[in-house]
Amino acid sequence: MRRIVMGNGFVSVLAVIVALFLGGLLIASTDAQVAKTAGYLFARPTDFLSALWSAMTESYVALFQGSVFSPREGFKPLLETMTVATPLICAGLGVALAFRAGLFNIGAQGQIIISATLAAYVGFTWHLPFGLHLLVVIIMGVLGGAVWGGIVGILKARTGAHEVIVTIMLNYIALFLLDFLLNTPAFRRPGDNSPISPRLDESATYPILIPGSRLHVGFLVAIALTYGVWWMLNRSTIGFEFRAVGSNPIAARTAGIKVPRATILVMALAGALAAFGGVAQVAGTEKVLTGGVAAQIGFDAITVALLGRSTPWGTFFAGLLFGAFRAGAVQMQIQTGTPIDIVLVVQSLIVLFIAAPPLIRSIFRLEGKKKNKTKPPKAAPKAALANATGGAK
Repeated sequence: MRRIVMGNGFVSVLAVIVALFLGGLLIASTDAQVAKTAGYLFARPTDFLSALWSAMTESYVALFQGSVFSPREGFKPLLETMTVATPLICAGLGVALAFRAGLFNIGAQGQIIISATLAAYVGFTWHLPFGLHLLVVIIMGVLGGAVWGGIVGILKARTGAHEVIVTIMLNYIALFLLDFLLNTPAFRRPGDNSPISPRLDESATYPILIPGSRLHVGFLVAIALTYGVWWMLNRSTIGFEFRAVGSNPIAARTAGIKVPRATILVMALAGALAAFGGVAQVAGTEKVLTGGVAAQIGFDAITVALLGRSTPWGTFFAGLLFGAFRAGAVQMQIQTGTPIDIVLVVQSLIVLFIAAPPLIRSIFRLEGKKKNKTKPPKAAPKAALANATGGAK
């Protein structure tokens, strides 16, 4: 139990709880009833506390009903949460994999855009049989993301360019390239000047898992990718090399690991994982290519990977949590009038507390790891030293 309480996963859960509490206080501070009862706080403090509790709980209840379960729609909101979480999980895995190798993949946004662009183009221009068409769409999208991420790995390994700067610049290149392509005849609907591509062929889209919802096979792909990344990092040789390079590249090089090769490969794999998020967007959710196809998924994926502690299954559940935030925010605004931006505030608070584990431990009075205060002897006896060294001088 002590190991569970002191573990990083439990601290992450506590960070979410603290962020939700502070977000609730922020919601309550803008509530009219709370402001009214605050005027006579000392006369009737129970009115103020009741209004404060109502403002906090009503918003989060609406968020829950819009993302998990609603008395009117049942578990249909949960299906929407899973749909929204699918690209977040895929992109988060790409960021988390790079983190484990000691690299900062800030380019998931650009990798999603490039993969979505290639996948959509193949989806509405090539007319192939059912099954084969979707497979080609996935392959083209994943290749695009892998190449876009591999460029970063090559520049990092061959020239020493910092991956943060390179990925940020490639994000802008991908964004403006998409804007340019959407204004060309090749990506525009016939007779329409709007920057929206033609709809993908039915054979190029993910099948719907549950009729009446938007949940598609892409969610099952996200689960398979999560297990695959976990297996690779913990059960394969290449995963051991990635973790070794991330822990200490100098020691890894001394042990015979080719660090430049590992750098290129991990960035290419990270781009490929993020690319599955782009494919899920155009082939699963949107069915068309627009300038906002990536939204803020690539940047939210960084937060998802941080909340998941860069572990595959932690990233998976963090993606579900953020998917619930995004899916339930609209319902929360409709029912209570709470601005959707409050969800962004909660997400930012989560990142803040995730980045400061000692703060969470101090809030909940969790003991840190105790240091061994036993001091070694100043000088070992000569006989003991000789035994320890095997008699070598």
